[in-house]
Amino acid sequence: MNIKNKKWTEEEFFKVREEVLKQWPTGEEVDLAEGVQYLKELPDHKNFAKKLWTAKQEGKTLAQPRAGVALLNEHIELLNFLSKEGGADLLPSTIDSYTRLNRYEECERGIKESEKAGRSLLNGFPGVNYGVKGCKRVLESVDKPLQVRHGTPDARLLAEITMSSGWTSYEGGGISYNLPYAKSVSMERTIRDWQYIDRLVGWYEEQGVSINREPYGPLTGTLVPVSISNAVQLIECLLAAEQGVKSITLGYGQCGNLVQDVAAIRTLQELAEEYCEKLGYKDMQLTTVFHQWMGGFPEDESKAYGVISNGACAARLSGATKVIVKTTHEAIGIPTKEANANAIKATKMVLNLLDGQTLPDSEELDKEIKQIKAEIKCIMDKVYDLGNGDLALGTIEAVKQGVIDIPFAPAKINLGKMLPARDNQGRIRYLECGNLPFTDEIKAFNKAELQKRADFEGREIGFQMTVDDIFAVGKGNLIGRPEKN
Repeated sequence: MNIKNKKWTEEEFFKVREEVLKQWPTGEEVDLAEGVQYLKELPDHKNFAKKLWTAKQEGKTLAQPRAGVALLNEHIELLNFLSKEGGADLLPSTIDSYTRLNRYEECERGIKESEKAGRSLLNGFPGVNYGVKGCKRVLESVDKPLQVRHGTPDARLLAEITMSSGWTSYEGGGISYNLPYAKSVSMERTIRDWQYIDRLVGWYEEQGVSINREPYGPLTGTLVPVSISNAVQLIECLLAAEQGVKSITLGYGQCGNLVQDVAAIRTLQELAEEYCEKLGYKDMQLTTVFHQWMGGFPEDESKAYGVISNGACAARLSGATKVIVKTTHEAIGIPTKEANANAIKATKMVLNLLDGQTLPDSEELDKEIKQIKAEIKCIMDKVYDLGNGDLALGTIEAVKQGVIDIPFAPAKINLGKMLPARDNQGRIRYLECGNLPFTDEIKAFNKAELQKRADFEGREIGFQMTVDDIFAVGKGNLIGRPEKN
């Protein structure tokens, strides 16, 4: 594959597009000219990009759930329930696992079996199978903007169908929807496929239609150090900007230490603006999204509400533009619509109480911001160096060499030498740096912070800390302290 971080020509894009639309019969329903006209006629309150940018200007934090079921009418009913009963500001359509794997025939069987059973037998909404007609029906049946949330390495056909149906936000990226989600997909493949999606969004932008793009911030959702997560977000942001994307929402998954969470969001916003300006990407609308706790949840519903409310507090105090809401059923399985709506209401109550508030500047916060930025700079500089100045090529090589290394990712190409653990304040640090290109000073800082915890707990620094931290929140604590006899 001839991969470069260079905006695709229209000839290149439309040539690939011919094959993309042939992946499933509903691809024939996509008409770009009709899509542009349809999108232009949408009222502003149904355009995701416009609603996010307005919220950013007003200093608001919007609330968005996850949700998706197999049957069209039930999916519409679910979204309306979350909008009207839960008060969601933005609406999702979480896509099913078969679609994520491009297994559309099995999707079709899943839809038919769901119809027979009278309930969803898929774990999401099969957007490709419903096509433009079905997806338009969803949009026209709700009163809020729609986003596609999925986890698909090759999401090109899904993008074509949903965008031309008026869905104005699209999640994912070539790193964040590969390494944490797929086992055997090459980085060359996903970088190329996501360049296509970003070029599609850029093409719509050139026709006067703004569609929001959101790289997936939490990655594996398990003890992901801030600098790794933020570096991936910056890379996917810049790759998208090169293809003409203007509205980009950079994501971050809650770590649990309030100062570190606030520092992460502020750093993400500041560095995205800095890199885009330095590289000449003009008129960018950059926003942030805070994902409530993505790790293990307590089974007890009251305790789960505590975790949700804690995430809502961190999101608001960080100044994030939106927050992705979890539910009290996280430890059990797919939530009921009532549990989902109740979690949105709890989150919005916290957001309302903290409206206009942010965490005040402090020496501690400033120190954490500087540390995160120093670590990110090491990663980004090395990625550009590995690509001889080309970000796409550098990213591919960085994954091979472990310069980008996602903890607990299933992908074979992920090196897996880096290990995280919490320090004595609950901040996520590097237990093992692996091949991350950090300075000796940064490595020494991370070790020293973990040593403070080891001394406090009376044990050696080691992998058991990581194991204990993974299960800690589910047991009622942030840090996995050793049990006392």
